[in-house]
Amino acid sequence: MSRCMNHVFPSQRCRREGLLRRFAVIWAAASYCLFISGGLAGASEPPPFDEEAVTDPQIEQAATNLDSAETIVGQASDDESELSAGDRSNEIDSEATDPSADEQGDEGTVKDVPSAVVYDSFGHAYIRATGDFYVGPPVAEEVVSTVAAMPQPKPHIAENIDLSKPVSPIPEVDDIDIGQIEPPSPPPVAVYKQKSLVMLGSEVPPGTSTRLAWSPDQSFEGIAAPRPVLVVNGAKPGPVLCLTAAIHGDELNGIEVVRRVLYDLEPHKLSGAVIGVPIVNLQGFRRSSRYLPDRRDLNRYFPGNPRGSAASRLAHSFFTEVIAHCDALVDMHTGSFQRTNLPQLRADLDNPQIVELTQGFGSTAVLHGAGTRGTLRRAASDAGIPTVTVEAGEPARLQDEEVTHSTKGVMTLLNELDMYDRTTNWGNREPVYYRSTWIRAESGGVLFGKVDLGDRVREGDLLGTITDPITNVQSELRASVKGRILGMALDQFVMPGFAAFRIGIEKPDNEVPAPTAIEASSVAATSGDFDEAPDSPTFVDSEEGMYDQYDDESEYIDEHESLEDSE
Repeated sequence: MSRCMNHVFPSQRCRREGLLRRFAVIWAAASYCLFISGGLAGASEPPPFDEEAVTDPQIEQAATNLDSAETIVGQASDDESELSAGDRSNEIDSEATDPSADEQGDEGTVKDVPSAVVYDSFGHAYIRATGDFYVGPPVAEEVVSTVAAMPQPKPHIAENIDLSKPVSPIPEVDDIDIGQIEPPSPPPVAVYKQKSLVMLGSEVPPGTSTRLAWSPDQSFEGIAAPRPVLVVNGAKPGPVLCLTAAIHGDELNGIEVVRRVLYDLEPHKLSGAVIGVPIVNLQGFRRSSRYLPDRRDLNRYFPGNPRGSAASRLAHSFFTEVIAHCDALVDMHTGSFQRTNLPQLRADLDNPQIVELTQGFGSTAVLHGAGTRGTLRRAASDAGIPTVTVEAGEPARLQDEEVTHSTKGVMTLLNELDMYDRTTNWGNREPVYYRSTWIRAESGGVLFGKVDLGDRVREGDLLGTITDPITNVQSELRASVKGRILGMALDQFVMPGFAAFRIGIEKPDNEVPAPTAIEASSVAATSGDFDEAPDSPTFVDSEEGMYDQYDDESEYIDEHESLEDSE
């Protein structure tokens, strides 16, 4: 076969030898691939190439294909010198996209164009450059695909990040001894974003302060009277703290506290949200009255009943539409019926979460009590919302000192709850009073107090005098226990039995339970129906009906002594 290499135009015998060599190489490669892939199961090695197995017609067919290929190569070489680079590219594209440019013979497939799409025996298409061609057995007739390049996927757009922010360093891996397994690293700290606050038919995005409106279904005038609701939704996650005021329409100090707090907060510095309702009892506020127009005390009807009295329906609407969104609640009050209160908190200290609220108010006295059934504090606490009542000052007046103290306490609470960074300075911590007692007038007349709010008294100390304006007979009011004046009546005309002085009795610190942290969404299902609160009486349309909800007269009298004292 070596002499065939010297011939410019090899003979038929040399052609046969060359083709046989090609067949042998192809046969060996195909057999090896099938052997590797398991196509020849059980074969120890690829079968040898048998020259005799190649028939003369196959050789003749290959020779014909080879002659045609040489002719194509010669034509392509002549045309290449006459075409510019651009023209040649256009010709290739036009011919490649035209199915008529392909010619298929009965005994072989030859693409007689300088560049075309050709197919192997499996029907796979390949795009060949100028001079490449396919020589092989006949294949089924197919439509030649376009030579246009397939569309490439769009590149990934890199995330826009702030390069000035610090990047967590990649921890270095220390050498690990053979057989030693390092404990798993702790999971990364999750970063949560503040969610939008959805309430009263509106969505308040993070970092937003706005004014909404609560419109109860019940309207005494027959005309809707929306109540303003101030909302500050912080940019960072945290609990929702609610502030309410003027549940009694003549208690004005709380209105100013809510205004100062809500308008002093900056949303981008706040973690969580603060909801403020400065005037809950709008009808009473307009009339400068403690009560609703039907003479009911709204703060004796929570959580309310959608099918009850007007007061109960109003309480239900407020509780479900506003209070249900709170994780903690601060309800603002003052004294009632010409009484004044030392700034103090009313709280159920048996609840550890409420204890945390009281400790967050700075130097403010605390009076323990679960709260009268029907009050907002009691109903919210029973629903799982930690609640305290702030009592400060007297009704029908705006008192700057009491307002400033209460505002300072709320801002301190926000700081203690990690909701807002605001440092406040307080004096010595105020004590906790586990119970209190009222000193009542035994006769009617003109009351003059002899003590001030916050004074500490001992048993037998003089608290005030009552003088009959007709007979000029004077009686004295003296302390029955040792304690501190938490509330007292202003100088006025009083009737026998009038509650004149409230004395708080301290509770040892070791009897106060440890506080528990208040977290966001601590209320599991407050958006549900609150009508079935088991511990709250159903106040019907008469005072006698309210009386019938209690076990006996003594319990009724004891609980409703708080009516003397606003809450």
